[in-house]
Amino acid sequence: MAIDAPVTPFRQVLVFFDSIGLFDVVLPFILVFTIVFAILEKTKVLGTEEIEGRKYTKKNLNAITSFVIAFLVVASSQLVEIITTVSSQAVVVLFLSVLFLLLVGSFYKEGEPVFLEGGWKIVFMIIVFIAIIGIFLNAIKTEDGRTWLERLGDFTGTGGDELAGSLILLALVVLFIVYATKDTAKEAKH
Repeated sequence: MAIDAPVTPFRQVLVFFDSIGLFDVVLPFILVFTIVFAILEKTKVLGTEEIEGRKYTKKNLNAITSFVIAFLVVASSQLVEIITTVSSQAVVVLFLSVLFLLLVGSFYKEGEPVFLEGGWKIVFMIIVFIAIIGIFLNAIKTEDGRTWLERLGDFTGTGGDELAGSLILLALVVLFIVYATKDTAKEAKH
């Protein structure tokens, strides 16, 4: 039996924001606009202009393009649902990563090298990347309401638990092979 949370002024504000579409329209719009604008500014795809000997990006074109793309994304409820699902679950992965690093860091003195340097850092990044891919595949639904991750399980002919176990076993085998075949002569030179 669920316990009803007390209605507080802050809860009423969140309910009001939800009713006016802040979470379904405004925040996804701002997120898409910001990311697209940052990419256009960084890549300079739409060109640059020279003013007093310095090159500047064409901010007005970048802003208009980002604005249109963000509106097109928000116009599609399916894309907004995917963005909301992926971003909320990616924050959980980020939160778990920070907690993991806090726990690992509690066993080391200040200035002492942490095990997440070198190869371990790459392994950790690969694990987070796989988690993000899994979140993305679980957020996209097909016409029958099933996710791409469920479809992948059907394609491999396994259920969810068997697929996860198979992927973990495969990752362990690959890590063992990499460890067994690494060249210790190169490490000795450094």
